[in-house]
Amino acid sequence: MKLAGQTAIVTGGGRDIGLAAALKLAAEGANVAINYFSSGTGADDAVAQITAKGGKAFAMQGDLTKQADVDALVDRTVSELGGINVLVNNAGGLVARKTIKDMPDDHWTTVMDLNLNSTFRVTKACLQHMEKGTIVNLASQAARDGGGPGAVAYATSKGAVMTMTRALAKEVGPDIRVNALCPGMIDTDFHNVHTPDAGRRGYEAAAPVKRQGTTEDTANLILFLACDDSAFITGANIDINGGMLFS
Repeated sequence: MKLAGQTAIVTGGGRDIGLAAALKLAAEGANVAINYFSSGTGADDAVAQITAKGGKAFAMQGDLTKQADVDALVDRTVSELGGINVLVNNAGGLVARKTIKDMPDDHWTTVMDLNLNSTFRVTKACLQHMEKGTIVNLASQAARDGGGPGAVAYATSKGAVMTMTRALAKEVGPDIRVNALCPGMIDTDFHNVHTPDAGRRGYEAAAPVKRQGTTEDTANLILFLACDDSAFITGANIDINGGMLFS
């Protein structure tokens, strides 16, 4: 039980990478606060699974681009679960593929607010209650290579998350470690919506491991970064892409 007695917040925890992470952290003994925006069914199911096994968890709807919702999540976590030891900043999204020349200002602002500013808001709020612990951010392979067509805003926001990860690790160490994942093609609803099937098949053919990643793959890495197995790692942005990009 690598996280026994600890409390974790997982944002965007109602589906895909966030959902798998919430279940993985709970399986290792953590109490888990699951934030979701629209995936309430998945979040509630996760809570049911965790509590059925004797764990503690709750799910809470919230828009993390709004400070009031961030504060409500953090306050409830502290009051019901006793503190914060692990933060997984997973909430975010591409929103839509738009080239710069066709991009309205509000699209750029929306993507930045969703991916970067929400990470800032939640992190700042949690640090008021974290004396020792870990922060795990979700960046992206797009932050390394610019992403696919129409992903300039998304790639830029995730690149900023990578830089924030490095800077924050310096600021809050040694008692709090900060790292990030840079996922490539993970089999999730994100790619169901934004990536043509032919692109996914091409990825499988080209990747050295000959498959897409799974949410279990990402959950395993999140757990590693959240627990003491990675005690000498901080400020790292770790690729998890099946060998499609080496950094």
